[in-house]
Amino acid sequence: MHKAKVLMIATAATLAVGCATDDPNKRTKTGATIGAIAGAVIGNQSSSKNGKFVGAAVGALTGAAVGSYMDRQHAKLKQELAAESRNNEITVTRVDEETLKINVSSETSFDHNSASIKPSFRNSLEKVGDVIAEYNSTAVHVIGHTDDTGSDSYNQQLSEKRASAVSRQLSRNGVDRTRMRMSGRGEDQPIADNSSSSGRSDNRRVEIYLKSIVEGRENDAYRPPR
Repeated sequence: MHKAKVLMIATAATLAVGCATDDPNKRTKTGATIGAIAGAVIGNQSSSKNGKFVGAAVGALTGAAVGSYMDRQHAKLKQELAAESRNNEITVTRVDEETLKINVSSETSFDHNSASIKPSFRNSLEKVGDVIAEYNSTAVHVIGHTDDTGSDSYNQQLSEKRASAVSRQLSRNGVDRTRMRMSGRGEDQPIADNSSSSGRSDNRRVEIYLKSIVEGRENDAYRPPR
């Protein structure tokens, strides 16, 4: 770590201790301050090679803070997307302690065989982007999927283009591009039977995974979901 960055952390820590001399919660608050600053420095230090991150100064979360942070993010997304959830346009689920998944129905977000987001759906993605931008200690994975209609190569390209379109929309709403990873899985990961029209509809989707950036394991957040 560069000497200047070490000095920044040391100076901030000294100020935090000095300002909290008479505070009974001094130890907790001081630790949080140092942790936040260290997280920002770690964010700048991380590599962008081989899919690893981080370009922006994102504060890594301590292990104890992850659950509460993801709970708040989950609740905010459900609140903002209540109408879309009722209409089965977007669903938000908790995958595990450190991961949320937003499922975007391609039926409502894209025209058939198109990678252009429907104008009527942009407002919904703006809501998603606003929340993700607010909770900036999460890595964002945008993954496109298709049904099995058409060739493998066509479906792969379409899934990639749709993931890219959603990523661009999120970026327009304030989500830093350095936080995002995008990919297409084509027809390889169906969640329903492609032999029925309803099954094919379910398989045409874009998934957004939000993975918390945990101190000491920052690069884990940028490994693509399975």
